[in-house]
Amino acid sequence: MGHPPLEFSDCYLDSPDFRERLKCYEQELERTNKFIKDVIKDGNALISAMRNYSSAVQKFSQTLQSFQFDFIGDTLTDDEINIAESFKEFAELLNEVENERMMMVHNASDLLIKPLENFRKEQIGFTKERKKKFEKDGERFYSLLDRHLHLSSKKKESQLQEADLQVDKERHNFFESSLDYVYQIQEVQESKKFNIVEPVLAFLHSLFISNSLTVELTQDFLPYKQQLQLSLQNTRNHFSSTREEMEELKKRMKEAPQTCKLPGQPTIEGYLYTQEKWALGISWVKYYCQYEKETKTFTMTPMDQKPGAKQQGPLDLTLKYCVRRKTESIDKRFCFDIETNERPGTITLQALSEANRRLWMEAMDGKEPIYHSPITKQEEMELNEVGFKFVRKCINIIETKGIKTEGLYRTVGSNIQVQKLLNAFFDPKCPGDIDFHNSDWDIKTITSSLKFYLRNLSEPVMTYRLHKELVSAAKSDNLDYRLGAIHSLVYKLPEKNREMLELLIRHLVNVCEHSKENLMTPSNMGVIFGPTLMRAQEDTVAAMMNIKFQNIVVEILIEHFVKIYSGPPEESTAPPVPPPRVTARRHKPITISKRLLRERTVFYTSSLDESEGDSDSFSKLRPPGEKPTIIRPPVRPPDPPCRATTSQKPEPKPDVMAGNTGEIPSSVVASRTRFFETASRKTGSSQGRLPGDES
Repeated sequence: MGHPPLEFSDCYLDSPDFRERLKCYEQELERTNKFIKDVIKDGNALISAMRNYSSAVQKFSQTLQSFQFDFIGDTLTDDEINIAESFKEFAELLNEVENERMMMVHNASDLLIKPLENFRKEQIGFTKERKKKFEKDGERFYSLLDRHLHLSSKKKESQLQEADLQVDKERHNFFESSLDYVYQIQEVQESKKFNIVEPVLAFLHSLFISNSLTVELTQDFLPYKQQLQLSLQNTRNHFSSTREEMEELKKRMKEAPQTCKLPGQPTIEGYLYTQEKWALGISWVKYYCQYEKETKTFTMTPMDQKPGAKQQGPLDLTLKYCVRRKTESIDKRFCFDIETNERPGTITLQALSEANRRLWMEAMDGKEPIYHSPITKQEEMELNEVGFKFVRKCINIIETKGIKTEGLYRTVGSNIQVQKLLNAFFDPKCPGDIDFHNSDWDIKTITSSLKFYLRNLSEPVMTYRLHKELVSAAKSDNLDYRLGAIHSLVYKLPEKNREMLELLIRHLVNVCEHSKENLMTPSNMGVIFGPTLMRAQEDTVAAMMNIKFQNIVVEILIEHFVKIYSGPPEESTAPPVPPPRVTARRHKPITISKRLLRERTVFYTSSLDESEGDSDSFSKLRPPGEKPTIIRPPVRPPDPPCRATTSQKPEPKPDVMAGNTGEIPSSVVASRTRFFETASRKTGSSQGRLPGDES
């Protein structure tokens, strides 16, 4: 079961439900931390204790088998399903390899232990430091707030103002700590998908190839490894685009925390103190209150944050009226009175500040709620004739002069130049009066300007109205339904939106046809244009988590452009009905453990020289009853390249997966394991080509 997203807006309210959801994330973080420690411990035992090799592999396999990925949201992408199932696949492989008594490679620690240790110390450790700061700032803020609310209104005005400033400062510090902690813990939760799997994948790769007895097993493993690397790279790209959007949302929340009210939430909610009259005096009790303006329902949930205190259920009241309490009538600040149908008499409430009282008063007296200034956005643009002219000119110059530019659309231009170009083209006096061919605008400035224009349309190209339906189609398990539903929804777009979309997708298809030069595949273009052509109407963390499915929609439009734009589907009135969930998944996760086992070959040699000179001996079958002779590689492979050794272009590799027509993006695993593949070719060149390598 997935964890619900932690909304940044909840950091301001700090509700009990928010604390409970945050606790679930903390438990998951601790579970992941313990899992990483187990993997590191078991990996070290495997490397250092050759005589305990078999038992160490078995334990490591069990550790992987027991771990299950949790995820944010309600649906996984195909790549995330591959990643979620990867540990089970790894465990099956380890059980198979254990029977071969494979020799451990010397540099396995660099591939497995160090990346996991760095992730645990730098990411999880940093998250725990954020937690300590969050708890410390929260304890200090609530302690100061309790003392502050007990100040008498008869004190000097200067003292009261100083106390108000101190409370505001501590509230700001606590809110910032809460935002930073929520952002960090969700980032670790998402990034662990590839930061944990990738080192394990690299370790397994070295484990299989380092021993010549497992060359055939390695050849079976390579297609899975390559496909999983592609899934990891796609997931990393989705994560990067999502993180950029979440950083923007976090920044806006810091500037105006109360502007991002989520749909379906009460008109106003927060903590209030209620005056309770007893026989021996008066006390003030803390409540978490919610008010729904339409029904005039006022809900009070008693709160006692002391451990072991008995929690009472919420109390629902119907508001009759609300009036501000005069300052001289009570020895408390920020007070107001309400009267309800269910309780006789007046209920006196104390807000947390003057601004907080104003918000409650405005919500309860029937007026429209007045929050802080709305979040300022970039100047919005329109989808008009000038916009179409701008897009066509951009596409024309890109396809004429820059379609083979490496990193096209991914390399960002200067913000100053982008604004200069847009201001010149959309000048009201002479709109569109710019000739790109006779100007000095570089390609990255033009591509950035095109993306900026599409991003800042008053409504995205694929519209708010169809956003949920498009995302829902991308989440489907059935690949045929995905394509059919998106095909149908494209023809529900307004005519000018559909025309603009066709213009853009046709251009992206042309860009992807030159992927060998510009390295931009449909998956990469989906990551770039998913948030550009599609956008949720509300700015929430939950909406950000759906960006990866927006990317999938754009990827499908590129890959199936000819079919989609050859004409509307036969039944364009409604998208096809998805099959029931009980049916088998049409797209099965990649697997290696369930493959058909080939006839196992062994390696014979009488000396090291013969093994180097006569490769035909590697293909001989082992006579019955005879044990194989284990030979070491002729020379020790060089040390693997590190992350920042060179910026050279990766060499093109043969297409291992049948039907895979695109290049796999380079990654840390690919760069670190390339030397293993080179070493394996020297000893296993006569074992035959991989499936898909035949030309």
